[in-house]
Amino acid sequence: MLDPIITFFETLFLGLGRFFGRIIAAMAWPFLVIANWFRNRHWMVQAPIALALALLIGLYGYFIWQTQVWTNFNPGFVDAYKYSSREAAAGATLTTKADSSPQTCQPSAIVETTIQLTDFNVNQNAWISSMILYKLGFFGIDWDHTPFLDNKANFQRGVNEAVRRATTELVDTLGRMRSTSGINNNLQNARSKMQYGEENWYWSFDPFGPLTPTPKQYRSAIKDLTNYNSELSNCTTTFDARADNLRDFLDRVTSSLGSTSDILRERSENHGGGWFDTRADDRFWFAFGQLYGYNAILSGTRADFANVVKERNLGPLWDRLQGQFNSALKIQPAIISNGAEDGWIMPTHLATMGFYVLRVRSNIQEIRDVLDR
Repeated sequence: MLDPIITFFETLFLGLGRFFGRIIAAMAWPFLVIANWFRNRHWMVQAPIALALALLIGLYGYFIWQTQVWTNFNPGFVDAYKYSSREAAAGATLTTKADSSPQTCQPSAIVETTIQLTDFNVNQNAWISSMILYKLGFFGIDWDHTPFLDNKANFQRGVNEAVRRATTELVDTLGRMRSTSGINNNLQNARSKMQYGEENWYWSFDPFGPLTPTPKQYRSAIKDLTNYNSELSNCTTTFDARADNLRDFLDRVTSSLGSTSDILRERSENHGGGWFDTRADDRFWFAFGQLYGYNAILSGTRADFANVVKERNLGPLWDRLQGQFNSALKIQPAIISNGAEDGWIMPTHLATMGFYVLRVRSNIQEIRDVLDR
């Protein structure tokens, strides 16, 4: 009775074995041909080829290591700055000389966190987006269209989006007195450098010619921001810590987060592929990086506008905002799934992240509404 069943499964497994064997043989055939050709060459031909292969393997090893190891990744790193203990707003006089002229002033926490985030992106870690192997892609396919080795790059871009917003606002409003005084040169330089293309390597083919690599520009921006904070500490420049400036800054942040929420919603609604959606991880980690950056920057914002926070009794609202950031940054799945919202097998990480982005945005909007009264 069981013989036909046994024969069926034997035939099935033998057929599958032959099928996969042929696939493996087809994949291995080009490498076998190349290996045979290589063995029959003179050592003067073999040596440069072997050296080139060793260099390529070394580059890929370094590239894979850098994409998988996130050095000093810590969503709560800003807690070490103890901004909650600050009572003076950015630019406020801290000490005076005997003749009552200003001697030291409070540096900006926004600038401090922006420096730290950029340092984390380009000094503590390699900037993935401008690495040559990332630009070459996976056999010509953009890494962003694959399910691997692109999460860190998208996370870094998300952090950088928050940094760019901060540097823009510092130039346009926060680093000027009522937006009528001259623009601080250090802030202007920092903003220009942070707007530099995120994928630039040492050379470009369109347009053809040499380029300054992206990490070098961002490192230079760190120096400009450090110089501004030194000027602020020495009371030789300004930081306009007014309520309307805080309100406008929060407006820009909510707008930025709103755009990210729309991107997550569009991908979640129109491209559901569960674990097989190769672009879901890009959207998720960009949003995560943006929240990572804004978490630190808005902690610095609270310290820089300590006078406004105290006068408008914004402390409880800001504590709630901090709680929303903490909850969002705990979501760190190993594999991103873009499943249906009512699905029961594949989770919907994009919808979950979109929910937290909206909660953070709603809390920021609540603070902004209090400032508008």
